[in-house]
Amino acid sequence: MIELRHFLLSVGLGLLTVHTASAKPASVASISTEDLLEFTEQPEEVRQLISTALSLTEKKLTYTFGSNSPANSGMDCSGTVQFALKSLGIEEVPRSSYQFYQWVEARGELKETRGVKTTEDPVFEPLKPGDLLFWEGTYDTGKKNPPISHVMIYLGTLKADGKGVVFGASDGRRFRGKKITGVSVFDWKVPSSSSTSKFVGFAPIPDLVKEIPVVQSAAQKANEQPLKSLKSGLEKLFKKRETSQR
Repeated sequence: MIELRHFLLSVGLGLLTVHTASAKPASVASISTEDLLEFTEQPEEVRQLISTALSLTEKKLTYTFGSNSPANSGMDCSGTVQFALKSLGIEEVPRSSYQFYQWVEARGELKETRGVKTTEDPVFEPLKPGDLLFWEGTYDTGKKNPPISHVMIYLGTLKADGKGVVFGASDGRRFRGKKITGVSVFDWKVPSSSSTSKFVGFAPIPDLVKEIPVVQSAAQKANEQPLKSLKSGLEKLFKKRETSQR
């Protein structure tokens, strides 16, 4: 039934029509940026992304497959991530979780994690707030290889309990014991070994954090000039001594 719904809605995407009548009522959870342990240490772009994400969790949006706009009263997982990134002014953003996976893989920034059984695995040491998270097997993706079916954003750890949290859209994942339907904050967990779904990798969002060029001030340049003159003078002195000793 779920696969049939996904098929019908994906066909409907060509008509730019999303039917929300059958969507479950939203049941979501939200936190503030002050609740996150690492928030203030992040680059400005990551802080903006997290703030945008958390503002979406306050809108009571349900999970709606095929939607990437809050105007439809709900969004799906990749639509939620896409909307958040476009809200920051990033124009060229993939639409599906599979395309997001291809996007980061092509940049060589994907960290593969197939086979992990816990978020305490050392492979997650490089994981940072703002990174994209990928799962496969959450539903039938047909002939896609790999069968990437779900994407979310890592938010960091809560000050209250030191446990990780993520942002996205789902119909069934949980936050601290509460079953969620919609655009929400969720527990950071990986599926058990017996689950049909698997956590397969994570990666930073391409070009989200811009490198800031180092620009010297006039005072710094002025301070450097005497040092250059001194260095030049010493080099001439040593060269003169070497010449006189020959």
